Amino acid sequence: MRILIIHNHYQHPGGEDVVFEQEQVLLSSAATVATLAFKNRSGWRGAWQTLWSPWSPWAGHRLKRAIQQHQPDIIHIHNLHYAIGPIAIRIAKRQGIPVVMTLHNYRLLCPSATLFHDGKLFTESLHSRFPWAAVRLGVHSHSVVKTFWLALTVWLHKKIGTWRMVDRYFTLTGFARQLFIESSLGVPAEHFVTKPNFVVDRPRVEKSREGHFLFIGRLTHEKGIAVLLEAFTGTDCELRIVGDGPLRDKVIETCRSHANITYLGVLDRASVDRQLAVCSALVFPSIWYEGMPMTLVEAFASGTPVIASDLGAMQAMVHDGKNGWLFPAGDASALRQKATSWQDADPTYKKRIGAEARREYERLYTAERNRTLLLTNYLSVMDNPD
Repeated sequence: MRILIIHNHYQHPGGEDVVFEQEQVLLSSAATVATLAFKNRSGWRGAWQTLWSPWSPWAGHRLKRAIQQHQPDIIHIHNLHYAIGPIAIRIAKRQGIPVVMTLHNYRLLCPSATLFHDGKLFTESLHSRFPWAAVRLGVHSHSVVKTFWLALTVWLHKKIGTWRMVDRYFTLTGFARQLFIESSLGVPAEHFVTKPNFVVDRPRVEKSREGHFLFIGRLTHEKGIAVLLEAFTGTDCELRIVGDGPLRDKVIETCRSHANITYLGVLDRASVDRQLAVCSALVFPSIWYEGMPMTLVEAFASGTPVIASDLGAMQAMVHDGKNGWLFPAGDASALRQKATSWQDADPTYKKRIGAEARREYERLYTAERNRTLLLTNYLSVMDNPD
């Protein structure tokens, strides 16, 4: 099998880039893999890319050359925004090549890409014919013009049927799959399957669990930092925080006045693994839907229970009372109660929840399972192309 993987890098590296690279390596062990990568530029070059994103002849020409060179049996698209654009789908289908696409975010449903704006969930675009509310608010890059242009691109290709040309969409969770199916995108339900991301299993060193809780992530409003700090201040529950971001000073200030909260800063991969191995539970208080939090998968891989918001991807991944606990998103008092109850819970019970978290990783999030899912879906669309 010959696979061509297409990806558009953002100006700043992120999780989508990691998944693109991981899956390239993963698939290379079972197939012939080629890649075609683009990168978003800044300044006038970026403005030029954005202007042509609805239909970029230059991106189309590069794709035609890649197809001629590699003769792929299937094309897997990760990100199209914005240097490539949807023209890639139409060119591939015109060449008779099946296309699958990973939906890392919600950009096809709303210009925000996150369904989050101005500190709260923003879902007005999900069922609208054209996302005028999003445009008026400038939900993309705080710009009405950029938001309109992105919305116009998605709308135009919805009208001419480009999104229906994709043979299979990979959503990261069942929650995301349902959002896309019920939206105004107009793509049949059978085009969507759930294919989560994965982490490569690392050797685990069995260590005794300590009593503290752990947070790992960006220190931003949408990650629920305010909820986290409010929940743990004034308690005897010990919390360690790993990460960086705009709310770093707020975290440090809180740590100075509350001895039970410690800020560890940014840690390398090995240090993060050690922290996950010894904490009592990971706390994940995000107040937006998330795409697929890799921190949760890493926690499951280490056998660490998760206390998370009952919302979006977290709700789909954390099963209350099995591999972790859930609490109402944004409710600091509920999180405080959960943390206190967990701290007082029977050690045998905690160990059982942790063992179930590890089983969840082995069942859903290993590299081997992801390779099987990818290849099975590739063969399926190759045998039954639309």
